[in-house]
Amino acid sequence: MPWQLLSIIVPVLNEADNIEAFLKHLQPFRERGHEVVLVDGKSSDNTCQLARPWVDRMMSVQKGRARQQAIGAKMATGQIFLFLHADTRLPEQADQLIFQAVEKGGQWGRFNVRLSGSAIMFRIIAAMMNTRSCLTGIATGDQAIFVTHGLYHNSGCFPDIPLMEDIEFSRRLKKFSRPACIKTPVCTSSRRWQQNGTFKTIFFMWLLRLQYFLGVSPAKLHQKYYPSND
Repeated sequence: MPWQLLSIIVPVLNEADNIEAFLKHLQPFRERGHEVVLVDGKSSDNTCQLARPWVDRMMSVQKGRARQQAIGAKMATGQIFLFLHADTRLPEQADQLIFQAVEKGGQWGRFNVRLSGSAIMFRIIAAMMNTRSCLTGIATGDQAIFVTHGLYHNSGCFPDIPLMEDIEFSRRLKKFSRPACIKTPVCTSSRRWQQNGTFKTIFFMWLLRLQYFLGVSPAKLHQKYYPSND
């Protein structure tokens, strides 16, 4: 079956400083017939105004990455959905790599990840993330998860939870098949590790995931991840 249309679904919130540069890197995909669907979480800056010329569909909704991605999927018209964070860049041939994976029988999958920045520790972190994902079949949002239209709906769509939505989504998809792991990496920003400290961030993220697997609610984990939020 020929796969002709990819829907790149992007949840954003207050990304005015970076949104144009990010969306410009997606324009070659639009030129090849794919669509970019942007779902804004009611940004307080001018993200929407800056983004409008660079996308095919756009909506502003109550913030929440899971909710935004689920609404983006409802708006999308593609045969394959690609969920992409605004701090992650795709390789130029991402569409062809996805199509090849699907034609080989993959119903969903993700890319390896590479962190921006030259620090050796970032290479080690990325290698750990990719290895963990291969072993567990669990993908994170940083790895640009893709899924066929049919499997997305059969799996129950994106879970509307405030945190760990990518982990829960992967769990649902794994019930149908293991992910296709594309080795060509996406490049995601290392700013989280730079701002909060490398080892502190690693420990904190692993602690959150452990608590989630042990049954702590996503709402409580969200309060820990965003302690200053209302």
